[in-house]
Order: sequence, then C-alpha cells, then structure tokens
Amino acid sequence: MRRQKRDRMERAHSQGFKAGVSGRSKETCPYQNSDVRSQWLGGWRDAIEARTDGLFRI
Repeated sequence: MRRQKRDRMERAHSQGFKAGVSGRSKETCPYQNSDVRSQWLGGWRDAIEARTDGLFRI
C-alpha cells in the first residue's frame, strides 16, 4: 500500500510549530508563497502560545 504525502499546508504548519517550540524567530520562515507562509506562521504562533502557557520548555 502506498503512503500518501502529507498536505503541503499541514506540513508547513507542523514545521512552523516545531520552529516556535525550539525558540526560532518568525523571520526564519522558509516559505515565500503567502498561503503556505501564513500556515507556517500559524503553527509558529500556536507554539509560542503553548510555550507561554507552560506546555513546553526551551
């Protein structure tokens, strides 16, 4: 059975979340396309919020 690739938008959100949890700046977003970039930044914001809520430590 073939595995499907994850959706590009879902992958961008996940990568943004990982970047936010690790403490990287939002300026390090690797995407130029505005739709994908906004997904990455959404994940980054979710991670920053989770860090401020005490769910993750640096």
